[in-house]
Amino acid sequence: MSTDAKTHPLVVSVSPHVRGGESIAKIMWTVNFALLPAFIMSVYYFGPRAVYVTALCILTAVFSEHIFQKALDRKVTSTDGSAFLTGLLLGMNLPPAVPFYIPIVGSFVAIVITKTLFGGLGYNIFNPALIGRAFLLITWPKLMTKWAMPTAHFIEMDAKTTATPLGILKEEGLAKLIEHFGDKASLYKSLLFGSTAGSLGETSAIALLIGAAILLYKKYITWHTPLSFLGTVALIAWIFGGKGALFTGDPVIHLLSGGLILGAFFMATDYVTCPTVRKGQIIFGIGCGAITMLIRLKGGFPEGVMFAILLMNCFAPLIDRGVKPKQFGAVKKEAKK
Repeated sequence: MSTDAKTHPLVVSVSPHVRGGESIAKIMWTVNFALLPAFIMSVYYFGPRAVYVTALCILTAVFSEHIFQKALDRKVTSTDGSAFLTGLLLGMNLPPAVPFYIPIVGSFVAIVITKTLFGGLGYNIFNPALIGRAFLLITWPKLMTKWAMPTAHFIEMDAKTTATPLGILKEEGLAKLIEHFGDKASLYKSLLFGSTAGSLGETSAIALLIGAAILLYKKYITWHTPLSFLGTVALIAWIFGGKGALFTGDPVIHLLSGGLILGAFFMATDYVTCPTVRKGQIIFGIGCGAITMLIRLKGGFPEGVMFAILLMNCFAPLIDRGVKPKQFGAVKKEAKK
């Protein structure tokens, strides 16, 4: 053996061999920052209630993760931003008028049952924030579907309530929805800027798109899942969303209403619960869009984004397995004679 070989031995290790400067904490806090414009708009429209509900979700999520990781003798990761993000996303999926025990219970379910008991970040099967919301919707359906009119002075729980645009569209039709807002231009403007009843995260499509642009610019997410999700919703809404004839639906209303933009860019793109292969992400997005529109058009609920993402979370491992890329250098096994 040469002298160089002795002083510089060859070390073989598993991939990755090239490491970037990103970390879980940096990515998570950037996503939290990207949601800041939408949170600010929710405070503008719903006042202090938006702050109270969101703060309770975040505090419960962070403290629950810290306490249970300590109790289970695991590494404490409550400061990496992931628990904070779960609480923030759950808060943005709640109506502003919910009693204060609702965000506490929802965050506990999201963090402890959905995330921590499954092994922590990277091991959960379903999106924690959406499981928390699903549990709350099943347990307190009336409280979770009490929508308040957006107003900067919204403080009291008995504020004037109304139906969401999707609720009006489902129950009364497009004509009544347009009449409710005056004309179609006013309807589009209200949906775009967020002056409609709904969850805190439905406050402003523009604010959510600004946050999505940040994530795309930072390359923390790619276009594959969001674009296939939104494109499928638009196509089905155009073809089947009208009354009495095909190709008479209004895709713009469906794209800007409900939790679609929040779900497409901030929850369907979750690293843990969506496919990792690009082709699989497109399939995942198409599935989310199709289920969303099936529920919106034919289901009992006016909104289907939450159920669509959770159902597709079940198929994410199978999708990855079905579209996994070819292994270079692999030799096919000969069939047994």
